[in-house]
Amino acid sequence: MIFQFQILDLLKTLVSQSGMIAFFSFIFSRVKIFRTIFYKSKTSLKEKAVLILFFSGIGILGTYTGIPVKGALANTRVVGVFVGGLLGGPIVGICSGVIAGFHRWAIDIGGFTAFSCMISTIIEGVLASILYKMFQESKNKWLFASLFGILAEVLQMVIILLTAKPLYQALELVNIIGLPMIFGNGVAIGMFIAIADSFFREREKIAAINSQKVLTIAQESLPFLTLGLNSETAEKTAKIIYKQLNLAAVSFTTTDKCLAHVGLGDDHHYCGISLKTSSSLKAIQTGKSYIANQKNSIDCSSKECPLKSAVIAPLVSGERIIGALKLYRDKEFAITRADEEVAKGLATLFSLQIEKSRIQEQACLLSRAELKALQSQINPHFLFNTINTVTSFIRTNPEKARELLLDLSDYYRFRLQEPDDFIPLKRELDHVKAYLEIEKARFNERLEILFIGPQNLENMVPPLIIQPLVENSVKHGIKNSTQGGRIIISVVVVKNSVKISILDNGSGIEESRLKTILQEPSKCVGLINVHKRLINAYGLNNGLKIKSKTGEGTEVCLTIPSEF
Repeated sequence: MIFQFQILDLLKTLVSQSGMIAFFSFIFSRVKIFRTIFYKSKTSLKEKAVLILFFSGIGILGTYTGIPVKGALANTRVVGVFVGGLLGGPIVGICSGVIAGFHRWAIDIGGFTAFSCMISTIIEGVLASILYKMFQESKNKWLFASLFGILAEVLQMVIILLTAKPLYQALELVNIIGLPMIFGNGVAIGMFIAIADSFFREREKIAAINSQKVLTIAQESLPFLTLGLNSETAEKTAKIIYKQLNLAAVSFTTTDKCLAHVGLGDDHHYCGISLKTSSSLKAIQTGKSYIANQKNSIDCSSKECPLKSAVIAPLVSGERIIGALKLYRDKEFAITRADEEVAKGLATLFSLQIEKSRIQEQACLLSRAELKALQSQINPHFLFNTINTVTSFIRTNPEKARELLLDLSDYYRFRLQEPDDFIPLKRELDHVKAYLEIEKARFNERLEILFIGPQNLENMVPPLIIQPLVENSVKHGIKNSTQGGRIIISVVVVKNSVKISILDNGSGIEESRLKTILQEPSKCVGLINVHKRLINAYGLNNGLKIKSKTGEGTEVCLTIPSEF
């Protein structure tokens, strides 16, 4: 009966030390360096050294807090070593086992089991290292750790019986400490893993929820921010953030004034007012996020302001700071690490979207400028030659002269009007026909024109994408031919696009020049202008495709996707 009470008291004492184990588990899951290491797929030698010191330290502390029993110690040393091997991997497990085991053997309180405990501690570290991959793949990690922790302690009892002398004393010791250490330390190992795992899982859960909220905010705000950052888009985006994140208030600012404010404090934080808080100016001036944990840190000019803590993240366009995103709480020290990360993430996301909007706007302006430049290229020789042609027809064929004047009028009206982003394909082809009627008259019918396919399509296309190509065929393909030539303009409607080709039987293009013809802006202004505008409108794969053979002619093809 006394023997049973001794075992129960020992078990209670070992279990009572679970508080110390829980404390170290809490430290492991909360301290930043351990969290960082835990989430890494690979750790450096320096990081492994930190883990070795931590877990071997727990093992050594377990030795010092052990309970003297029959000239030996009942202790929790195995917990630090075994958990280190499961969480840190082979190097951490083995090194922790060696350090804690050697310490157990070297100290003066070792007793007759000092050597046996050293060997068993090292072997337990090796066992945990072997189980590392299985542990990482296990679904119920705390149960896995507990069961194999029990096995490790059984192994320690076997090693004590095999190596400790005298044997009868080893048997007496194992009878007393065997069950308490096997089940007590097994439970402690499982508890360490359970506490750490629950904290990590909770952190992952919070991160997943925040990520989902950020994705929702990004998805809902995308249509607004593609228009750039202004008071209207800022207010709509702020309302989305306010709704998703349950904040006291959300603000957007420029570098000197408030663009939008949603939530508490909107009576004195409103659109157009100069920045009221020094915290915003700090974030804008430094280009780094800033946390104001107290009301006086926010430094709002209104004493009645209910906003008491905030995180401010700068918004950047290119290399220039253009404003800030501010997330507010109505309590001091209420800004969490999650709030900070969300603010930084959203600010980065919004900055990228604003920059994309700016680049798209510049590309649009550039495209329109290029189109205006193309429209303004009124060749005086073409005008004079056309007038001479009209003059020659006035006496011989007045009706033809009248038609040519109308064609010339249509041609220049199209060239001089304010360009639209897109026009119907039918209108572009009408412009081509007006140009070709003039050229046919100039060539005295030596120029043959053939249109193939539908001519009245309403598909929207960028203006001046066909006429410059046809003009190119006339100038460089047929003009110098004494026999004249033929130009075929083909329009083919397929399921997902409209394919247009301009084919001439002129002099063609040399193969060496064909490879670089779309990269010679000084020589092929019209051709390259069309090529770039097609790419800008429809993507990289939808520029001009040119085929040519010297002496036989040239074919220039383009494709208009049907969704446009």
